[in-house]
Amino acid sequence: MTVIAEVISPGLMTTLQDLGRPGMRHLGVPLSGAADPLSLALTNSAIGNAPDAAGLECTLKGLTLRFKSAASFALGGADMKAMLNNEPLDLYLPHHAQAGDVLGLGSTRTGARAYIAFEGGLKGEDFLGSCSTYIPAALGGHKGRALTAGDAIVSAGLPVASPQDIPVTLRPNIAHDFFLRALPGPEATQFSEGSLTDFFTTGWTVGRRADRMGVQITGEALSLQETPPMASSPVFPGTIQRPPDGKPFLLLCDAQTVGGYPRIAQVIAADLHLAGQMRPGDRIWFQKSSAEAACEIAQQRASFYGGFFPGGFFR
Repeated sequence: MTVIAEVISPGLMTTLQDLGRPGMRHLGVPLSGAADPLSLALTNSAIGNAPDAAGLECTLKGLTLRFKSAASFALGGADMKAMLNNEPLDLYLPHHAQAGDVLGLGSTRTGARAYIAFEGGLKGEDFLGSCSTYIPAALGGHKGRALTAGDAIVSAGLPVASPQDIPVTLRPNIAHDFFLRALPGPEATQFSEGSLTDFFTTGWTVGRRADRMGVQITGEALSLQETPPMASSPVFPGTIQRPPDGKPFLLLCDAQTVGGYPRIAQVIAADLHLAGQMRPGDRIWFQKSSAEAACEIAQQRASFYGGFFPGGFFR
């Protein structure tokens, strides 16, 4: 076991994440994994790891750590103005540290989550084939929780290929405005005609609650027609529900597997990584899409990223 570094300060919330536990929702197991899987996968590629290697996810304010051994790493996602021994570091490039060096991440003004990938990946507690941290059930990661001061960052020792150059055109563009394509949800017809039209034509704002479970969306309350209460039904990352207060709620990677609120829309998989970078006050616009268009967009996105990711990454 090789200890890469020790946490000096954990930041606001830093967790160990890979690409999660797909295919387990029928067993009641959430996806988990990186809230912005595209940024994590690209950061891994920049250091020569497989896209699904575990790394660190830092939320809004990053951690500070001291290297215990020589290591190579890369940074991606939101720019937290990382510095190694007080020297600024660029995103999506390999960096090299020696024992005793200090890596510090600050706060981000744009986007919500930064990623640190270490050469060979990170070792965490495996649960159902993933070491992603799922805090509500204390599963995976480092003892099922966010990192704290004194925790050790341990290498997984996975095989490493040559680092890949990540062109600027392939890096996610993280801003304060988000445009997400979405399919009408199973209960879309239960909403008043005006509410359904407004949902897809007006801008929304990210509310104060914006975590790995989901993002509250504020704006004009959505009204329902007179319909009987619905039974609990499947929900997924990207499902947009309408709670009793009428304010939409966009589910993310740690969301539950079933819910009893009407589902007005489903964000397409190719756009969902953007939602992991939303922070309170950001603006959102939803564009109505179709299942056929969603499949075509996924194919185009896969072609755009070439051989970076395995088949189905954007589905």
